[in-house]
Amino acid sequence: MQKLIVFAIIGFFAQLIDGALGMAYGVTSSSLLLMFGIAPAVASASVHLAEVVTTAASGISHIRFGNVDKYTVSRLTLPGAIGAFVGACFLSNLPGNLIKPYISIFLFALGVYILLRFILQKQVVQTNNKRLSGKQLIPLGLFAGFVDSTGGGGWGPITTPVLLARGNEARKVVGSVDTSEFPVSLAATLGFFISLGWAQISWFWVFALMLGGIIAAPIAAWLVRIVPSYLLGVLVGGLIIFTNIRTLLTTFKVNQDIIFLSYIAIGLVVTIALIITTRNHSQHTNKKIVYNKQKQVSP
Repeated sequence: MQKLIVFAIIGFFAQLIDGALGMAYGVTSSSLLLMFGIAPAVASASVHLAEVVTTAASGISHIRFGNVDKYTVSRLTLPGAIGAFVGACFLSNLPGNLIKPYISIFLFALGVYILLRFILQKQVVQTNNKRLSGKQLIPLGLFAGFVDSTGGGGWGPITTPVLLARGNEARKVVGSVDTSEFPVSLAATLGFFISLGWAQISWFWVFALMLGGIIAAPIAAWLVRIVPSYLLGVLVGGLIIFTNIRTLLTTFKVNQDIIFLSYIAIGLVVTIALIITTRNHSQHTNKKIVYNKQKQVSP
């Protein structure tokens, strides 16, 4: 019962962050399952099965709050589902103990990427709001779907920053990415079922993650308008780095003292990152206020 509550809380916060950022449910949940000794293919399959329900709830919530661009969703859905299915079949045929360190390295890299993205990102001035064309969205969906299955996450971290880089409205990007993730998770789950079978799925983890995610989905769709995404992004990156550095150092049988010191180092990095991102955001806000005042007084 205690484990059920713990993983329901994990599912809640993973979906809360994913719904507010358009990323991190898969990589956060998969990282934690790997940390508890779950095989990579089983962890990814369990996460994607839970996501079938949580992404459906998230998509419905985002649609109701008007956070979805139908054009983007329609172009990402099919290629994303195809990429996810192929990735699931690919991962299922690899030995768990052999692939686990590499999956952790991939997830660790995603964590570093997310952390750096929110430290270094610059405020995008939305002037043209250009969409990616169908020819650009198709390969993006294929690649993101494949990476999402093989790594247990990656749909959001890949698609969200690409769409944001075009100057699209942030809440529309987050809502569209979350909504299009439902068929991606469904296709990945089908691929894992065909390759692994039902008996290999960790139903306990699935139910726990699903329970927390369903509760968080509508809250996240509402919070996406008011919660500073730059702070959540730094915390997500730090959490993913923390969970995967433990898996990697344990796999290579590193001394416990070094593991403990690595935890302290990650904590310091995340703290510094939070300070930097808060300062950058404050500077941008102050510049914007000064600019608006100058614009008002100018003839």
